[in-house]
Amino acid sequence: MSHDEIARTIDHTLLKPEASRAAVAAAIAEAAEFGAYSVCLSPSALPVEVPEGLKLTVVCGFPTGRHHSEIKAAEARLAVAQGADEIDMVIDVGAVRERRFDDVQADIRAVREAAPAPVVLKVIIESAALTDDEIVGACQAAEAAGADFVKTSTGFHAAGGASIHAVELMKRTVGDRLEVKASGGIRTLADAKAMLAAGATRLGLSSTREILQDKVAVGAY
Repeated sequence: MSHDEIARTIDHTLLKPEASRAAVAAAIAEAAEFGAYSVCLSPSALPVEVPEGLKLTVVCGFPTGRHHSEIKAAEARLAVAQGADEIDMVIDVGAVRERRFDDVQADIRAVREAAPAPVVLKVIIESAALTDDEIVGACQAAEAAGADFVKTSTGFHAAGGASIHAVELMKRTVGDRLEVKASGGIRTLADAKAMLAAGATRLGLSSTREILQDKVAVGAY
């Protein structure tokens, strides 16, 4: 893939809790500069203006997923009302670990109903904190609830971020019915290419400039 093709898979991400308005504006400008698919922001950064051709992604239930489903739904609904094109929601990882997949599905469905198509819904499963069977179950719940993507990680969990194994497993589970987003700990251009080769169609990167310039990103999430 060319650099331009890789750039069009990127959700350029700014989710640091200390992010200022100036930092948000800079992230939007950088996403546009490099031709990223979207800029991914926290809900409190909204409303913002983004250039034509750049999508706006907003996180929901971030970063723990331990919010009530009604709160996640309200957060997603408000984000869409304020211009979000895509929602990246965090599931209740504890429910997955307890194999309460019906509860996971209901949680996702609440957000899907609050942010119906054409809004794109990505479901963050924190794959590094799950067993293979749990990853499969979480992906199946996301598909049953009407999600568009399954996503590896928030980038904030102590267990780690994306792995090639997780992306491959998620892709095998959802096939071509859903897409896969890899995020968390992608620090080099080689990492990005490997995730795409494993089956990801979208990348969550906080260090887009460094990665596309083939430099090692320090402190990426």
